[in-house]
Amino acid sequence: MNTHTHHCGGEDKYKLASVFSRKGFTLAEVLIGLFIFAVGILAIAAMQTASIKGGHFSNNVTQATIYAQDKLEFLKNLSYRDSDLSGGPHSEGILSGTVFSRQYNIVEDAGNSMKTITVTVQWMDRGNHSISLSTIRSK
Repeated sequence: MNTHTHHCGGEDKYKLASVFSRKGFTLAEVLIGLFIFAVGILAIAAMQTASIKGGHFSNNVTQATIYAQDKLEFLKNLSYRDSDLSGGPHSEGILSGTVFSRQYNIVEDAGNSMKTITVTVQWMDRGNHSISLSTIRSK
């Protein structure tokens, strides 16, 4: 007796249809999605931290430049023979209420009746930083 079993693939169609018609996600899919989402959020948080640090540093550079420019303008407007314009280094120490220290140096070129004024402002922010501005003052 010859018996042949003939499958027309009907069962396979039902299995395939049930895979595509299911609703929801498996636990593995949810965990993988959460992992990818968490990695993205951590990357954004790291960029935000770097941005805040960069903004803080930029603010310090701006403040230091203002303090240096202010002192330079003050010294330029003094009489040529004022004691504040005597040759050599002059230190003001830490400026009240700030993290900045300011000093200036006067180099006199008596032959040409000129003085070079250099103002330097320093501060600590994850390392030593400084801004220096110079000008030449004639008699």
